[in-house]
Amino acid sequence: MIQIKRIRSARRSDLARVVEIDALITKVRKPAYWTSLLRRYGGRQRGRFFLVAESEEGVQGYIVGDVRDWEFGSPPCGWVFGLGVHPRARLSGLATELHDEICRRLRASGVDKLRTVIARDNGLMLAFFRSQGMMAAPLITLEKDLD
Repeated sequence: MIQIKRIRSARRSDLARVVEIDALITKVRKPAYWTSLLRRYGGRQRGRFFLVAESEEGVQGYIVGDVRDWEFGSPPCGWVFGLGVHPRARLSGLATELHDEICRRLRASGVDKLRTVIARDNGLMLAFFRSQGMMAAPLITLEKDLD
């Protein structure tokens, strides 16, 4: 089983591993996307978090989220919009450790609610977030193709 040494803020040197983990999960390589996220969410910006979980073998997972103020008419709350764990590290509790750490940091930022959006057919993520006590929110996602 993979032993996590620490959870810390992401660094530029972590990007290749984050891109690799994300590509293993999504089957799409998005280095420009992750570089942009690091620029916006890396560092010590209040209410923005890009965290990685590191073992002796390097980065094994990541979580990205922030505090959003009055989005969709909601009082300030935390949002998670990126979570990934290397397939070899699944079932190790790593995602729960990442989730717990971002919750701790979000609470320290002054919010008491966490939200996320997932695809309906992503049973793995749905099961994970439900296991963390999350349930349906009072929001409905709508979309439209822009031809």
